[in-house]
Amino acid sequence: MIRIVRIEVNGVEYYARAEGHGFHLLTAAPWAGGRDVGAVVGNGRLLAPVQPSKVVCVGSNYRAHAAEMGKATPDKPRLFLKPPSAIIGPGQPIEIPPETTRVDHEVELGVVIGKRCSRVCKEDALDYVYGYTVCNDVTARDFQKEDGLFARAKGFDSFLPVGPHVVTGLVPERLALGCDVNRKVRQMGNTTDMVFPVAELIAFMSNVMTLEPGDLILTGTPSGVGPLEAGDRVTVTVEGVGSMTNPVVDRSDR
Repeated sequence: MIRIVRIEVNGVEYYARAEGHGFHLLTAAPWAGGRDVGAVVGNGRLLAPVQPSKVVCVGSNYRAHAAEMGKATPDKPRLFLKPPSAIIGPGQPIEIPPETTRVDHEVELGVVIGKRCSRVCKEDALDYVYGYTVCNDVTARDFQKEDGLFARAKGFDSFLPVGPHVVTGLVPERLALGCDVNRKVRQMGNTTDMVFPVAELIAFMSNVMTLEPGDLILTGTPSGVGPLEAGDRVTVTVEGVGSMTNPVVDRSDR
């Protein structure tokens, strides 16, 4: 198992391999051909571990979540995109914009693509995965209902915490995931409840668009989504990957 992070050390950003109590610096992200430079640092500020060209998401992909939202289980993946500009790292604040009245958390398993992927079959799809991470698909629920679309509701800056690292070697079909707010459990689920498992999602998406190395796939959220308010601390966890905590604040123009 390899754990890849992106860190800031003395104002300079690096990809690195986390090992023991240190970080082995890389020339670039490993999915972009990065190599070990032979330098090890003891600490650094964790950043989001990915800088994708695109973030491809799927809605209503957990049976229990579809039910709680009053939606039928989909017969094919319902895709949407989040802008990479929404990404923040561990510890960075989720900012509630002034226009919205309800912002929800959504814990998700994130999939990081390892090599160029176009029109693959589900039997081969996992060969194109580099690793997995933890994501929080923050959503302005009132805008989602108002617009009937996801772009504004899910596209605000800071609406996609990702981290703390990318982990290789996991089997994605049976992973527990959850979310707590101020140490109170809000979401508990398992990827066994997915309507479309990771391999099926990659096959479906790659037949629509080419997935590039480093691209990020969000695979849906289990039931229990709920509101966030300024002053909250939200922690999202995926088994085998780890946990990530972000504070919640009002945006400065609120």
